[in-house]
Amino acid sequence: MIKRWKGGAVCLGAVAMLLVPARAEAADDALRPYQAVPSYWQYKGRPVLLLGASDDDNLFQRPDLLDQLERLKAAGGNYIRNTMSDRPDKGFEVYAFKRLPNGKYDLNQWNDEYWRRFEAMLRLTSERDIIVQIEVWDRFDYSDSGGSDRWQRHPYNPKNNVNYSYEESGFAPRYPDHPGRNRQPFFFTTPDQRNNQVVFRYQRRFVDKMLAHSLKYGHVLYCMDNETSGDPAWGAYWARYIRKRAAEAGRRVYVTEMWDSWDLKSEQHRHTLDHPEIYQFVDVSQNNHQKDQRHWDHFQWVRKYLARRPRPINTVKTYGADGGRFGSSRDGVERWWRHVIGGVAAARFHRPESGLGLSARAAACLQAARKLESLVPMWEVEPANRLLEQREADEAYLAARPGHLYALYFTDGGSVGLDLRGAEGRFRLKWISLDSGRWAGEDQLKGGNVVTVTAPDSGGWVAAIVALR
Repeated sequence: MIKRWKGGAVCLGAVAMLLVPARAEAADDALRPYQAVPSYWQYKGRPVLLLGASDDDNLFQRPDLLDQLERLKAAGGNYIRNTMSDRPDKGFEVYAFKRLPNGKYDLNQWNDEYWRRFEAMLRLTSERDIIVQIEVWDRFDYSDSGGSDRWQRHPYNPKNNVNYSYEESGFAPRYPDHPGRNRQPFFFTTPDQRNNQVVFRYQRRFVDKMLAHSLKYGHVLYCMDNETSGDPAWGAYWARYIRKRAAEAGRRVYVTEMWDSWDLKSEQHRHTLDHPEIYQFVDVSQNNHQKDQRHWDHFQWVRKYLARRPRPINTVKTYGADGGRFGSSRDGVERWWRHVIGGVAAARFHRPESGLGLSARAAACLQAARKLESLVPMWEVEPANRLLEQREADEAYLAARPGHLYALYFTDGGSVGLDLRGAEGRFRLKWISLDSGRWAGEDQLKGGNVVTVTAPDSGGWVAAIVALR
């Protein structure tokens, strides 16, 4: 049964007036790269590790939004993905545009319910210090691939609106190919591409409307697309446009692009990695199609590539769940933890069935990570597998500030040597179970040598190791 969605209303006037952030946080309170360690984020003046999980991508559309946020917060989460997608896959979604009595949409008029939901999500997350990563465009919304009828139903399809024809817009009646083939002219409209002003004016109007809401808040990140393999000029245009509109409103915002390639070393990803003037943070979600040691190695390659000018690296989609197409639940947990230990600024479990969502297993990982962070702040350590001896491939991963702090992750039990040579004194070791998210015993280690550390059992474990003074 679909519940009636309840959200806070917002009174909207002219776009120019709306782009003034009336209740914006002070500049120092807004989300920004951490000044001391710019590969992490800071919020309200303090460093913050973004950890998340949710059961949907366009979370603002869900009737149980408040329950999702409360459960996330209770588990220690502070990070969600929110696509602006309006495709009616589950029955409770609504489109952004007003539907007329004749059944067609007018792209010059808004569906107030869509924007009330969006505003309510922004307000509720702000109140709970939950960071929102928006994806502005999702290529699957404008496709009929996989037997879907999303383009057939969408207001931008000329047959469904009163604003333009197929001939005027350049659109076709159907787009049955996978959107990765880039045959949808929707993504070639900008002045830097085909300059399709018939369609572009409505796209720009939509972005302005989105910003009229989101620029009032300082806890929002912007990603241009969902796993795109399209023309780089498309995302670059919108990245610059959003930053320009934000600057006009007195707001500094941070934007990125999410590329489709599973190989982070591919030319696609260079459009983000090589252009910090366009993209101020990096999203590497597609690395989560990799497994085991290769998953870690590719992520570390990106960190090293960015070392001269570090930026936050987010992974808003961690794939892997039993019954899904992209690996098992164990794969999902391991991918999430490799990134956390490896230096990611933000990590979220993807929605079911492609990810664990806000499941008990994901919640346990969030709780475990916060326990680890209470003893070993991740922005104070660096990946340090070089300090592990007798380590098998993919057995264990380490982040450390040698002599002071160590975070040691075992994927499935095991035993390794931890190099504490040159680190005199004693160290407190506290185990955290990834199955339960709870503390699970402690020990002491003596520095000065290589010491053997053995996980309490099989399964995933994290050890927080802290110098005793």
